[in-house]
Order: sequence, then C-alpha cells, then structure tokens
Amino acid sequence: MARASDVTGSDRLGVAGLLRWLSLSTVIVLLDQISKWYAVQHLGYGERVTVIAGYFDWTMAHNTGVAFSMFADGEHWQRWGLSGFAVLVAIGFAIVLARLPRHERFSALAFALVIGGAVGNIIDRVRLGYVVDFILWYWRDHHWPAFNIADSAIVGGAAVLILFGWREARKSS
Repeated sequence: MARASDVTGSDRLGVAGLLRWLSLSTVIVLLDQISKWYAVQHLGYGERVTVIAGYFDWTMAHNTGVAFSMFADGEHWQRWGLSGFAVLVAIGFAIVLARLPRHERFSALAFALVIGGAVGNIIDRVRLGYVVDFILWYWRDHHWPAFNIADSAIVGGAAVLILFGWREARKSS
C-alpha cells in the first residue's frame, strides 16, 4: 500500500470510490444478518444439522468472545468493550479505504470485507450480547470453531491483504 502522504487527492478513491466499496460492505452485512436470522429461526441452541456428512453441519452457537471464542470467559466487559473496539477498527479501516490510491483494488477489497464483517458482528454483539455462529466445518475428529458470514468476510479480507496487498505496495513504491 502506498503511504497516505504520497497519494494526491486526485489519485485517491474519494467519496464515490469509498461509497462503491462500502456498498460491498453493506451487502456483506445484509447477507450476514439474514443468514443469522434464518439460522436462529430454524436451529435450536446447540442443535446440529448435517449438510455434508463428515465435513459440514449447520449448528447454533452463541459467541460472547472474539474469533474462536477467545475472551469468552471475561467479566461481562466483552459486549461493550469488544463492540467499541470493533467500531474503532471499522472507522479506521473506512478512513484508510478513503485514502487509498484508486489502483489499489485488492487493498480496497480487503478493507471493505473486514468492515462488512466487523459491522455484521457488532450488530449481534450490541443487540444480543453475543455473536450468532452457525457454520461448522470438520473432518473426522478435527472441528473448526463455529463461525458465520461476517467471520468469513473478516478472514477473507485479512487473507486478501496478506496475499495481494504487499504486491500493490511494491507497485506503488
């Protein structure tokens, strides 16, 4: 990624570009919230429904922590502490996104994915006090922790930034 000080106003995404990428974030939030609503309506807490035997189930879990239930044992600070932190991250990423050079599409994609995922989980945490997780992947006795579409967007955004963001940074320098 280019340094913000190296990018002139005309080279940046600007408001129109920011709104285009934030529309992707909005789609992620909508897909996440609709899928969680559907899961809550059709699955009981702890219930598992096999989708692909030996690999993939629907389930219903409540995560009061962060990724992989880290900090789930906290003293009730998680709801507002983690929500506040996630809001700051989303705002910070939106600022970085607005300042990106127009040609850094992979970086913009990465930030848009993370923003959408963060907002999707913030909505759950503020509204419910926990995040709804309903996707469970496993193989034999190895289970990945339950997750949701917002989590997938966050991980996908981080992967895009790691895999492609450095290439854009090299091109910019």
